[in-house]
Amino acid sequence: MATTYDAILLVSFGGPESPEDVIPFMENVTRGRNIPRERLEEVSEHYHAFGGRSPINDQNRALKAALEELLAAEGRDLPVYFGNRNWHPLLPDTLRQMRDDGVQRAVCFVTSAYSSYSGCRQYREDLAAARAEVGEGAPELDKLRVYYNHPGFVEPHLDLIADALAQLPEETRPGARIVFTTHSIPHTMSRHCDYEVQHYETCRLVMEQLPERGWDLVYNSRSGPPSIPWLEPDVNDHLEALADEGVPGVVVVPVGFISDHMEVIYDLDVEAVETAERVGLPMVRAATVGVDPRFVAMIRELVLERTEDAPRRALGTRGPNHDVCPTDCCFAPDQEAKPTVAGR
Repeated sequence: MATTYDAILLVSFGGPESPEDVIPFMENVTRGRNIPRERLEEVSEHYHAFGGRSPINDQNRALKAALEELLAAEGRDLPVYFGNRNWHPLLPDTLRQMRDDGVQRAVCFVTSAYSSYSGCRQYREDLAAARAEVGEGAPELDKLRVYYNHPGFVEPHLDLIADALAQLPEETRPGARIVFTTHSIPHTMSRHCDYEVQHYETCRLVMEQLPERGWDLVYNSRSGPPSIPWLEPDVNDHLEALADEGVPGVVVVPVGFISDHMEVIYDLDVEAVETAERVGLPMVRAATVGVDPRFVAMIRELVLERTEDAPRRALGTRGPNHDVCPTDCCFAPDQEAKPTVAGR
């Protein structure tokens, strides 16, 4: 059923924009998890290696601008706002601005293509908490569906892989393997959601167009104590294994990320590259979808599904994901299933 909205809210994770921001940002990310200070300082060095500035906010501003340009070109008078979970612009501040601008109901695009507690339900909880903090007059918020199998997300990866293959040494290209990677999550989280299934489906849909290529799905950015199992194999361990098997080259595809933020530029462009060089395995990292026009158009399509009952496009047999999440969907590892607190 079509719904009337008067704004779009781009919702993301956030990242520091100066060296002084790094530790406060890390404290926001880990609040309530009893992470030792020395671990925060260790991880903060990843940001300091790039001047203390994560690229994620700039990338989201570019995505916001691209979406605004597309909407304006089509004559759609729908303003786009931007708010983060963990760093400025923080969601409560953005909602206050939306309230002051007279926004009453907004549709929310989250920069996570897949279902999981941290990638979906937690964002809905954050949106609900931000509305509660703003109080009277805060706009109603409806989250758009996840889009792992939407053509606008899947199809750009074919071009990104082709571009990366062309950068490998020519003699390695025929036998080069495609290694998809995404952010690892704890097993206790993955068993309550379709995170793994959806990633495999995205990879399968991409590789249907490259049937002669071997491929794998691996994980990066694991954190937490070693006693807690997370999804494996780790990308670095897998690169070592491929080198032992005699694979001539690899293209690493960060399919779990829509832009080149810290988990991409440090964990892949630094750590994975170092691993590949150490084991003598030619490696090129494919780009993320970023502001590819097909991806930007996908966001517009997801909005039109809600506002104009536009067709709900999805590749494969799983079909488009639900708009309204079930009450037991993607709950946190240490929680029992309970009614959702954040609407859609």
